[in-house]
Amino acid sequence: MPRFSVIVPAYKVQAYLQESLESVLSQSYPDLELIAVDDASPDACGSIIDEYAARDPRVTAVHLAHTLGPGPARNAGLARASGDYLVFLDGDDTLAPGALQAVTDRLKATGSPDVLVYDHASTCWTGEAVRDRFAHRLTEEGPASFRLADRPALLGMPAVVWNKAYRREYVEREGLAFPPGLYEDTPWTYPALLAAESVAVLDRVCVHHRRRRTGSLLTTSTRRHLDVLDQYERVFGHLATRPGLERWRPAVHRRMAEHFCALYADPRRLPRAARAEFFARASVLLRRHRAPGAGSGSPPPSLSRADRLRHGLMRLGLRRAYGLLSVLRAAGLAAGGAAGALGRGLRECALRAHYRLQRLLPLRPELAVFSAYWHGGYACNPAAIEAKLRELAPRMRTAWICGPEHAATLPPETAALRPGSAAYWSALARATYLTTNVNFDRALAKRPGQILLQTQHGTPLKRVGLDLQDRPAATPTTDFAGLLRGADQWDYLLSANRHSTLVWERAVPSSYTTLEYGYPRNDAFHRATQSDVLALRERLGIPPGSCAILYAPTHRDYRRSRPEHLDFERVLRDLGPRFVLLARTHLTYAGTDRPWDAHPRLIDVCAYPSVEELCLASDALVTDYSSLMFDYAALDRPIVIHADDWEAYEAARGTYFDLRACPPGAVARTEDELVDIFATGHWQGSRSAQLRSAFRTRFCSFDDGYAAERVVRRVFLGQSATLPAVTPLEERRPAPAAPAPVPEPALTPRFAY
Repeated sequence: MPRFSVIVPAYKVQAYLQESLESVLSQSYPDLELIAVDDASPDACGSIIDEYAARDPRVTAVHLAHTLGPGPARNAGLARASGDYLVFLDGDDTLAPGALQAVTDRLKATGSPDVLVYDHASTCWTGEAVRDRFAHRLTEEGPASFRLADRPALLGMPAVVWNKAYRREYVEREGLAFPPGLYEDTPWTYPALLAAESVAVLDRVCVHHRRRRTGSLLTTSTRRHLDVLDQYERVFGHLATRPGLERWRPAVHRRMAEHFCALYADPRRLPRAARAEFFARASVLLRRHRAPGAGSGSPPPSLSRADRLRHGLMRLGLRRAYGLLSVLRAAGLAAGGAAGALGRGLRECALRAHYRLQRLLPLRPELAVFSAYWHGGYACNPAAIEAKLRELAPRMRTAWICGPEHAATLPPETAALRPGSAAYWSALARATYLTTNVNFDRALAKRPGQILLQTQHGTPLKRVGLDLQDRPAATPTTDFAGLLRGADQWDYLLSANRHSTLVWERAVPSSYTTLEYGYPRNDAFHRATQSDVLALRERLGIPPGSCAILYAPTHRDYRRSRPEHLDFERVLRDLGPRFVLLARTHLTYAGTDRPWDAHPRLIDVCAYPSVEELCLASDALVTDYSSLMFDYAALDRPIVIHADDWEAYEAARGTYFDLRACPPGAVARTEDELVDIFATGHWQGSRSAQLRSAFRTRFCSFDDGYAAERVVRRVFLGQSATLPAVTPLEERRPAPAAPAPVPEPALTPRFAY
C-alpha cells in the first residue's frame, strides 16, 4: 500500500486543477496515490482528471453522478483510499515542493502520530503569499508527539482539513466522515484533533492555499453560510456521544463563538435578509451548548474584555446591543489610533523638518556615515572600509548607525548614531559619504555631492531584487518600485566577482558604477598569521589539536523557526573526539533561537560578533546555501555542502545555478553522507581540492587582501590611478590553518561527489 493517499475534490476549478494535480505527482517523495474526485463539475475538471489517470497509474479518477459538495466528494475519495496516511487538498490549491518528503520525515521522527499538523501560506489572486498568522504555534520544541491537552493552542489553528495528515487506521477507527454543506471541515477537524492519542506538528509550509478573486463560496454572499450553524451542532452532538471529550466543551464553545462573531462581522458573506436569522440561531446554539459553570472563574487569557462582551451579547440574543457595541468599538479604536498617531506624527514631522533644514546647510566633506545589517553592529564590508578609511585618511570623521545594544561593538574613534534621532537625520543630511550593505532609510533624499556606496553582503546564490517578482513568498518586499528608487541613489555598487556583477546589474538595474574590487571583509583572510589563528582558537575554547568545523547554514524562506538539519550529538559521536563543531545560525533567527543541547565539543558562536574570525579559527566549513561559502573559499580551506533540502530551497527562493553541479567541495545529501565525508578524510582529499580550485577561480577573482584599500582610494580619496593591482590567484597566500592533527586511516566512502 502507498504511504499517502492524497484526495482532491474538484468542482469548477478547471483553471487551477492541472497545477494542483501536478504539485502532487511531482513530489520528490513518490510513494503516493492520488484520488481525484470530479464532483459532477460542469466545466472540464472531469476530462482533466481522466487525462491524468491515463497518464499516471498512481491517479484514480472518481466521477460523481450529481454534485454533492466538497464533503461528500471527499468521502468518495476516502472510500477508495489505501495509504497509510490521508492528505486532503482542494482542487485549486497546491502542495509545496518537497512537502510529502518533509511530512514523511516528520512522521518517522514523531513515531507515526494519529494527526500531523503543518503550515500553509495563503496566495491571493494578486500574487501576494502570506504565511498563516498562527504559524508560531507549530514550533517543534518539546515532545515529538503529544495529546492535544498538552498543546491546546492547536485548537485555535484554522479548522480546515487540508493542513493535516491523518493516519488512515485512526480515521477508520473513529468513523470520521464529512457532512454535506459549507464549513464541512468543522465537524471533521474538531473530532479528529480531540480524540487523537498522538498529535505532532511540522513547522513548514506544505500547502499553498489559493484565495481567488471570484468563485469562492466563502467570500460570496449567500444563505449557505448558515450551514455553519448545523456544522457546530454536529460537533457538539459528537462530544455528547464521547464522555471522555466533554472536558473540551468550553474550548470548542469559545471557538464557536469566535467563528460566529467573525462570520457575522464579514459583510461579504451573509445577505442582509439572513443576518437576523443567523444571529437568532447562533444565540440559541451558544446557550444550548454552553458548558455548565462556564461563567464562573477566570476567563480565558486569550479573550479580551470586548470579545467576551460580544460573545455574551450574541449568546443572549441582544442583536441591537451587539451592533451598538461594534459601532462604539470601531469609534474607540479610531479615536485611540488617532491619538497615538497624532503623537507619533508630531514627532515625525519635527524630525522631518529638522532633516530638511539640515539639508540646507553645506555638506561636511570630512564626514562618512556607515551602517550594516539594518542598524546592526560593526560588521561586514562597511566595517572593513571604515577601518581602512581611518588608516589611510586620519582627517576623516566616521559615524556608525546602530541601535544602543550594538554601540559597544564600535571602535572608540567611531561615533554611534541612534536610528531616528535628530543626530541621525543631521548626519544623513550633511555627510558627504554614505556606506551600507543593505539600505538606508527610505526617507533619505540624497543630495548633489553626496556619494552613496552599496557594498552588499554576499555573493548571490539565491535570487535577489527583481528576480524575486515571481517568488512573492520569498521576497522581503513586494515594493519593487521602491527597491529601484533606492538603487537610483547608489553611486557605486561593490562586487566580489563577475557573477555578482551580472546578477546585480540585471536584478537591480540602475545607473550606478560597479566596482569589481573584491569584498573588504575578506581582507582579513590575507592579513592574519598563524599566531592570530591560534589566538582566536584559544579565545573560542577550541582544544589544541582539534579539527574545528564551522557549521553555518542559511535561513529558509519557507520556515519561521530555525531548522534543525543536523543531530549534533549524533554527528559528534560518529566523528570522534578530535572534531569540534562551531555552530552559527543565520542572523534572521537572531534573538529567536532556542539554545542547543549542551555538548562538550559543540561551541555556540551565534552571538560571536565577527564571522570572519570564526572562519579564520576553523579548519573547514559546512554549510548549505549560505553565501559564506564564497567568502570561505578565499581562505582556500575545505568546504563541504550539506544539501539535504535542495529541491525545496530552490522552489521556495530560486537560485542562479545548481550548486550541486559546481560545488566548492564534497556534497552531502544526508547526515550519514556528511559524517562519511569527514570520517573518510575526503573533506580534505584531492577531489575536494580540485572542486575548490575551480570554485575559487570562478568566484574569488578579486579577494586578494586589498579590496578595502581599492575602495577607499577610489571612492573616498579619488585616487583611481593608484589602486593596488589584483594579485593573481596562484600567488595569494591566505592565512594558514592551525597545525593539522595526525589524520586517522581513511575509510571507504559511502557517498559520491
